[in-house]
Amino acid sequence: MPLWNLQLNMASSRVLRYGFSIACVAIAMGLAFTFRRFHFRDIAPPFNLAIAIATWYGGVGPSVLALVLSAACFEYFFSPPVYSFVISKQDLPSFFVFIAWAVLIASFAGIRHRVEADLGNARDNLKVEVEQRKLRENEIRRLNHELADRAAQLEASNKELESFAYSVSHDLRAPVRHTVGYSELLQKQAASSLDDKSQRYINTIIESAKKMGILIDDLLAFSRIGRAETKTTLVNLEQLVKEVIKEIGPDTRDREVAWKTGALPVCYGDRSMLKLVLVNLLSNAVKFTRTRTRAEIEIGSADGANQEVEVFVRDNGAGFDMQYANKLFGVFQRLHLAEDFEGTGIGLATVQRIIHRHGGKVRAEGAVNQGATFYFSLAKAQDSEARIASGL
Repeated sequence: MPLWNLQLNMASSRVLRYGFSIACVAIAMGLAFTFRRFHFRDIAPPFNLAIAIATWYGGVGPSVLALVLSAACFEYFFSPPVYSFVISKQDLPSFFVFIAWAVLIASFAGIRHRVEADLGNARDNLKVEVEQRKLRENEIRRLNHELADRAAQLEASNKELESFAYSVSHDLRAPVRHTVGYSELLQKQAASSLDDKSQRYINTIIESAKKMGILIDDLLAFSRIGRAETKTTLVNLEQLVKEVIKEIGPDTRDREVAWKTGALPVCYGDRSMLKLVLVNLLSNAVKFTRTRTRAEIEIGSADGANQEVEVFVRDNGAGFDMQYANKLFGVFQRLHLAEDFEGTGIGLATVQRIIHRHGGKVRAEGAVNQGATFYFSLAKAQDSEARIASGL
């Protein structure tokens, strides 16, 4: 049915356009007869006007029809000898001038009609495009508003979660300390009456309580990072690495550890937080190279994208399986047995949170028994003075 209606509309449109062309010629011929009746001999028959009007409103086909009918009517009724299609030699130039003039008028009318039609189409297309652009802008504003609302909700949820973790961890510290303290007192006072099995039970309680205390302390430290204010300044990473190596030196006193420190840049960030990043990464490198006769730990840097520098810590330790790399930076996630390597699984999560607060990224590469490399990116200090002045 829609196709049939479209064809019917097109057919009726063609009939109207060609009928309009015939009507224009008929009106022109009536005017010409009127002029001749009242002896207005000097006025040329208005067929050119009929051709122009038919071309303007009807198009090419009606224009050709109006031209043919006008020429026939002009020749038959108004060009001597009248009532005949015979053209005398004297009237031949005037007839060709009439035809040429009619064709010229039709062509100019057609060109102008096409130009105005093109301008109308362009105006309509522009109007549609403007409306579509307004719709897209409204949709973008709506999405931005929804995104802002979700970001605010997420920020509020994160703050509530951090507050909850801080409160729970803080409240758990006292009972854990009491458990350790009273277990040690019980072990001392009843040492003579306890057998080896009972002593082992008490030692297990004390060790588990101490381990839980360490977990709570690490969790508190992790939650404080999200609550603490970042104090940004220029940080000399090379000097910071030397301080960290000196601090963890007692852990490597009876081992052969080869430290290799490359050129490290001056970056922009919170010095205490970045020091905690290096402490966690270098401590992990020392811990996981414990099984090596000669540990090799390298700290270096390379230029990254978007005015960033990427710092890496590489070791020849136990490594890890890359298919579990996405678990490395999760809270309480461990890829090694606690009997082999101690730890709570919060250190790398702390590293990731600090680097994210500095606008950087962290990643890791490694293989089992072939060592591991941890990377973190920081902004370069090229425009540090301007950034400090602006309070960023």
